[in-house]
Amino acid sequence: MKHVFRGLFLLTMTAAALTAGAGCKSGNAKTAGSQQPAEEAPKVYFTRAITPEALVRLYQALGREAEGKVAVKLSTGEPGGHNFLRPDLIADLVRKLDGTIVECNTAYGGGRASTADHLKAAEAHGFTAIAPVDIMDAEGETALPVSGGRHLKEDFVGSHLTDYDFVVVLSHFKGHAMGGFGGAVKNISIGIASSAGKAWIHTAGKSKTDLWNNLPPQDDFLESMAEAAKAVADHCGERILYISVMNNLSVDCDCSAHPEAPQMGDIGMLASLDPVALDQACVDLVYASPDPGKVHLIERMESRHGIHTLEHAEAIGLGSRTYELIDMDAE
Repeated sequence: MKHVFRGLFLLTMTAAALTAGAGCKSGNAKTAGSQQPAEEAPKVYFTRAITPEALVRLYQALGREAEGKVAVKLSTGEPGGHNFLRPDLIADLVRKLDGTIVECNTAYGGGRASTADHLKAAEAHGFTAIAPVDIMDAEGETALPVSGGRHLKEDFVGSHLTDYDFVVVLSHFKGHAMGGFGGAVKNISIGIASSAGKAWIHTAGKSKTDLWNNLPPQDDFLESMAEAAKAVADHCGERILYISVMNNLSVDCDCSAHPEAPQMGDIGMLASLDPVALDQACVDLVYASPDPGKVHLIERMESRHGIHTLEHAEAIGLGSRTYELIDMDAE
């Protein structure tokens, strides 16, 4: 079953149908065809199943084969946290791709601020048991140009990124204390940035060394995330794809050592070749959910103006907030 949507502009009736088993989203009415034609909208594939088999099926549905040396970008999760993607969920896909799990060190301290500690965390959380793990900024960083940025002219990423032929972006969609939510755009911006590059994004290009004393206006930070993400997407071209898992929907990110417990139920998994469309679809599914516990995640997203990341991402050409949602369970 296919529907063309413009983020958040959906028939409530259609939204209820999808979350129940047939359609998608909530908000104001926007009928198919009133925006871009279906053939022009990026496809977002959706399944309610959260299983290793469904994850492989999502990857295959995209029709873009990950070839060569494959990086699988995910969050290894801060020690003390427990909402990160489980190795037993992702192992079949990672092994099918002969992938290397990649990460970069944090900029805020904690248990993943150094390469040695980060590798210990990855081992403790079970990731080294399913694939090699590469901390991409272990030997420094490299700069990628930012095209059309308002705040950033360069994005500083882990130097090992250039060692890979293809990137599979495997994101856990959830809330985030600073960004409102974290999904594919955050995963390729802050997630692929070096430790210093993370500070650069968080300060909207003011500092690579002093994050907390250079925090910018909120929208400037959100726009910088979108700009850094575009640098990575431009670098990869067609050698990248995006999959997001909507489970353990805490208001807090996997970078938190003490995340709040999820207060709404799992939704499913989605995949796309467009990171903006994918994140927008995830946001829309939260709004569309019949689960009353969604109010907590919605409050987190709205209080941080999280949707502005996607607004700016679309404006600078990273992707489209209009998308065609394909319900794989209805096929």
